[in-house]
Amino acid sequence: MKDNKTLQNQTEATTDNNAPSSVQLNSKSTSSVVLITGCSSGFGKQISIALAEAGYQVIATMRDVTKKEPLLQEASARGIKDRLHMIPLDVTKQDSITQAIDQTLQLFGKIDILINNAGYATGGFTEEIPLEDWRSQFETNFFGAVATTQAVLKPMREQRSGLIINMSSICGQFGFPMLGPYTASKHALEGFSESLRLEMLPFGIKVVLIEPGPYRTDIWEKSIEAAAFSPESPYHPFLEYLQQQAKHNAMHSGDPEEVVHTVLRIVKAPNPSFRCPVGKSVKSLLFSKKILPWRFIELLVKKQLHKIRKK
Repeated sequence: MKDNKTLQNQTEATTDNNAPSSVQLNSKSTSSVVLITGCSSGFGKQISIALAEAGYQVIATMRDVTKKEPLLQEASARGIKDRLHMIPLDVTKQDSITQAIDQTLQLFGKIDILINNAGYATGGFTEEIPLEDWRSQFETNFFGAVATTQAVLKPMREQRSGLIINMSSICGQFGFPMLGPYTASKHALEGFSESLRLEMLPFGIKVVLIEPGPYRTDIWEKSIEAAAFSPESPYHPFLEYLQQQAKHNAMHSGDPEEVVHTVLRIVKAPNPSFRCPVGKSVKSLLFSKKILPWRFIELLVKKQLHKIRKK
């Protein structure tokens, strides 16, 4: 166990050294304490800001704290630096998870809400995606969420309350072509969340899935940029189309604030629903999947793929 002086130095090293803080080490916070993974960009960054503005004490974690400056600057501009605390957390490393949870508990004495947001997307066709890329996808999107959840369950169980929000995707319920690793990881996250929700019922811990569609974040562009596009590949026309769609989604998809508002609604609800799809297109697609025969869905996808191939 680290002494208070060492812990305080570590915290200051990962936040703004000049930031005033009303937090006393080893003291209970009267505000709800939220720990969020993957906060350097995208949903994680925006959710961190929104929750801090709503009065929550937010532990905004990220794998690489050298990327904290945009979040720090926005927190300073909005006057919420005293409620936003940045510490390193790599969800693929158990020691990093343990240290982040221990540090949070020593700072605040509790963790009320965990938001498993860290994740990325791997795109491409199954034949051409190395198995190592599949494993890496699961290490972050699935096993990272499981490991971080395991680390908070004991303190939540002992306080007989807690909320765990797992950031899934429409891909958690619908298997899109060219997104096999990402889709599989989100399906796994959904199955895990179902089991966990039922397991935690006797202990007052709630588990919620958020299922967004495409939004204006950089997850898809990063995914496609990282994929290898060989002109000789038999899948090249489809991969080109995927690249174009990623760029289109980055410009024309829904406002990420919809997801942020969903999170705010969930954390304030006494009994939030288990599944929370976000976006009109997502809700209509899920409804269509329920009522349409699978053969009909296959025909629609096949028709679209044929169009792409002829271009």
